[in-house]
Amino acid sequence: MAKLMNFTGTILKNLFSKPVTTKYPAEPAKYPERSRGHIENDFDACILCGLCMRNCPTGTIKVSKPEGMWKINRFDCIQCGYCTLKCPKKCLHIVPGYQTPGPEKQEEVLTKPVEAAPPKPAAPAKPADPAKAAAAEPEKKAPAPNA
Repeated sequence: MAKLMNFTGTILKNLFSKPVTTKYPAEPAKYPERSRGHIENDFDACILCGLCMRNCPTGTIKVSKPEGMWKINRFDCIQCGYCTLKCPKKCLHIVPGYQTPGPEKQEEVLTKPVEAAPPKPAAPAKPADPAKAAAAEPEKKAPAPNA
């Protein structure tokens, strides 16, 4: 009975105080100011230069300019922010919060339509032998002197 009396103060305090937990789904979580979240890419501004891939210490970002692809493995990312610092277009950002959980591990792949290179203009045909070129041109006759 004495042990029960030791908890009476704690029970009464918790019974009449505000809950410590938050109503997470109904109220969005508030993250601390300098917390690291996850990497977001403004893919319309991305030029697929690959600097983020070369500066990622874990190698989680893969960029392929010919395929128009930018890929990140979220489970390997350590949210260090080096990729956001090195991006020349500043299209990478660290967003507070966490990724939504999923049933399996997967990479996020963003693709752009690959633009076909414009056709090169045809160069004018040059004759292989200068002697043949001279023979092909009609000889210009000097104007007849007026008599």
